[in-house]
Amino acid sequence: MLPITSLYAGGAALLFVYLSLGVSRQRLKHKISVGDGGNRALLMAIRAQGNFVEYTALGLVLLALSEAQGAPALATHALGVMLLGGRLMHAVGFTARPQILILRQAGIVLNLLMLLVAGLGLIAHTLF
Repeated sequence: MLPITSLYAGGAALLFVYLSLGVSRQRLKHKISVGDGGNRALLMAIRAQGNFVEYTALGLVLLALSEAQGAPALATHALGVMLLGGRLMHAVGFTARPQILILRQAGIVLNLLMLLVAGLGLIAHTLF
């Protein structure tokens, strides 16, 4: 059982559904069923969703492995907050019109930091 990872995976699922609905809204609005049809609004919605998946999948794997390896609950929650908080900040900054660049930047920094800390922690735990 991975209760901490489950909490953040559940939150990530909700954010993914929200971003997916954004893609669906744009597809319906512009009557584009495949690809982006050259429509910038649809392309941005697709990229917001895709970017979320690209970072969240690895982050959740690292979070689950950290929890399974016995990382302290506080550390695991910190990693989860960095992952989900960073993805939320990035999504809000990316999908706002005009974009809120500082939120996008802060979100990606949080996510890269989470990946770095979790990755190094797992390597250190395994080797030492």
